[in-house]
Amino acid sequence: MLSHLCRTFRHNCRFRQQQCRRYKPPKSSPPPLPPPALPKPPKKPQSFTFHDATWEDPYSWMSKLEDKVAMRHMDIYMEQEEKYTEAVLADTDRIQTKLQSEMASRLSFELSTPPLRWGPWLYYRRVEEGKQYPVLCRRLASLHEGFISHKSPAAGFDFTSGKRIEQKLLDYNQEAERFGGYAYEEMSEISPDHKFLAYTMYDKDNDYFKLCVRNLNSGALCSKPHADRVSNIAWAKKGQALLYVVTDQKKRPFRIYCSTIGSTDEDVLLHEELEGNVHVNIRHTKDFHFVTVNTFSSTFSKVFLINAADPFSGLALVWEHNAPAHCIIEHHQGFLYLFTDASKDGGTHDHHYLLRSSVYFSSSPRIWEKVFVDNPELIIEDVDFCKTHLSLIVKEMQSFKICVVDLPLKAERVPVHLRDIKPRYLPLPKHVSQIFPGTNYDFNSPTMRFTISSLVMPDAVVDYDLLNGKWNIVQQQNMLHERTRVLYGTANSTESPNIPSGTRTVSFDTEDTTAENDNLWNDLTEFYECDYHEVSSHDGAMVPLTIVYSRAQKEENRKPGLLHVHGAYGEVLDKRWRSELKSLLDRGWVLAYADVRGGGGKGKKWHQDGRGAKKLNSIKDYIQCAKFLLENNIVEENQLAGWGYSAGGLVVASAINHCPDLFEAAVLKVPFLDPTHTLIYPILPLTAEDYEEFGYPGDIDDFHAISEYSPYDNIPKDVLYPAVLVTSSFNTRFGVWEAAKWVARVRDNTFHDPKRPVLLNLTTDIVEENRFLQTKESALEIAFLIKMMES
Repeated sequence: MLSHLCRTFRHNCRFRQQQCRRYKPPKSSPPPLPPPALPKPPKKPQSFTFHDATWEDPYSWMSKLEDKVAMRHMDIYMEQEEKYTEAVLADTDRIQTKLQSEMASRLSFELSTPPLRWGPWLYYRRVEEGKQYPVLCRRLASLHEGFISHKSPAAGFDFTSGKRIEQKLLDYNQEAERFGGYAYEEMSEISPDHKFLAYTMYDKDNDYFKLCVRNLNSGALCSKPHADRVSNIAWAKKGQALLYVVTDQKKRPFRIYCSTIGSTDEDVLLHEELEGNVHVNIRHTKDFHFVTVNTFSSTFSKVFLINAADPFSGLALVWEHNAPAHCIIEHHQGFLYLFTDASKDGGTHDHHYLLRSSVYFSSSPRIWEKVFVDNPELIIEDVDFCKTHLSLIVKEMQSFKICVVDLPLKAERVPVHLRDIKPRYLPLPKHVSQIFPGTNYDFNSPTMRFTISSLVMPDAVVDYDLLNGKWNIVQQQNMLHERTRVLYGTANSTESPNIPSGTRTVSFDTEDTTAENDNLWNDLTEFYECDYHEVSSHDGAMVPLTIVYSRAQKEENRKPGLLHVHGAYGEVLDKRWRSELKSLLDRGWVLAYADVRGGGGKGKKWHQDGRGAKKLNSIKDYIQCAKFLLENNIVEENQLAGWGYSAGGLVVASAINHCPDLFEAAVLKVPFLDPTHTLIYPILPLTAEDYEEFGYPGDIDDFHAISEYSPYDNIPKDVLYPAVLVTSSFNTRFGVWEAAKWVARVRDNTFHDPKRPVLLNLTTDIVEENRFLQTKESALEIAFLIKMMES
């Protein structure tokens, strides 16, 4: 027994020795990296007094562009912010790469814009391989009627005839060499005789737009005009003369000149506005018979006509109003048509309407007749003319439609109910969020172009023949092509990945504007659902809220959400399909869009009720929409993020100040964050429209309203702030110092939580010109949102 125990003991000892020899203690894992140090910009408190208020700003030095020491400190601080953002988001490199790959695979590969037919020519821009900027080209439509995209024929070479049928008009890559490596065109106009191209290029060194005129036959630049600080251009005398508007040093358009093409004479000053608050704008009517001159200020609007055949004959006043108003005049067979939102009979008018007056009206004041009887249930959003038809973009409740009316209208039937003249409605897909008329230069053509936008469909550029009802999708990205067959489960490899073939014919006899087969529109409603809600705000106003989500993820319990907003300048919230956001939809996110007051979601009064002293309405509307998403379990609690661009960034930041626990994260793109300082001490030129929108601080009531909603001045103390990513650029109307100041003060006032970082990301100026850089920026933003929600 004892010997057995000894053997067992020795065996166990050997076993333990073997175990000891085999056992290798694990390598000690490297200690976790310390959290990146928060950037610490220097504080240089400066006191300000305005009206009855005094306040101190420790970061006002960031906006002192002429102070070399301050700008040196700013450079150092921006470098610290860049390194901090990189360190915080270092663990998202893989997801950023994946997202960027996803987004790049969805980029449309059209190398040409949709060709625009004007007279005998097809005009288009195309991108040459390896070049950053496009080339403006044209070709005779008679030589190649079937031309749709860059694919046929390549670079304008017709292999059947063996001839090059494309004419290069302007290479913007060469323009970039002229303008310091950067080519940005503000506007361009082909002369009505198709002999000249007038265009304005941004001169970055001088911060203005320079006018150039190019001879399209020789390709050479004309010796004149060569004007600086040009804001508008319009052709006259059938292309023999060019009218242009120049701005003063504060970028106010105030002078109109006329230049005779080919003449050595000095350009002639046609009109000048000496008062510092009056702005000038010009445009030609579609038939090129007249040039309209709009002069406007914060207290009036006027429209003058210039006879395009004789631009030196003077300006004739045809319309005036004692308040600012949007107005566009067109000419059709001896009648002037005025599309405006001007108030009438001493009251306000919430939407645009159409007026008519004979060109040869002799009495004063000129009498304008209403074309259509007002119908609050059918709002006219936009109009367009051709020789034979008037097309109207209308909105019925939240539904957009296009209808067509024969011209000329019978004079004895003005005004009329739109329904009484039996308008013909054009087919549209479901969930249309906006319709934009094309340039439609050719007044004599019955074909009109529109861009149809939807949250569940890529933008479709559509040509409608108004005579016979035929329509064709000229260009639209097809998200169901081979590249995404596995994702969607269906694809037709025989169809073009970007352009559906064939022309459709529709009946005009119905008001049902939904196309019979939505597949013709490359509609994505099979995969994504779109819902509409009306949310009651703090004062009972009903705020439109649009929601998009993946059908496959509808029943998921964990539903993060992203709530978009803009809410300024009466602009309609951008609710187009954005392919980069598909990466969020397919990951179960809900995308929501709040049409808050201040925007153009529900007419002129809706805009007025969210601007100036009423700006807080925009912010409270947004907060109520956020609460609606959470309270109705559309978005999971603690999973809501905000998103705002420019003035929308102001709304999101102010909403966070009011309810910091409502949001888990936010992305603010080139936001307007310091309105108090910017409006009182403007560094970049501001317009009258800016003061009308955000308030004029010279008025004490406006000043107090600005102080109340200003994101920078109302950051709460000792609270836990959501994670925020602010993107800005040195080339923006709202300077990078606004973002930098706001980020620094948020960190000063609120609790620091490494899981809820406040980040500043600087973008380059060329991002807008490069789609692949755009995907990189979008991937960073979405990776940030995913990281914040998952943490």
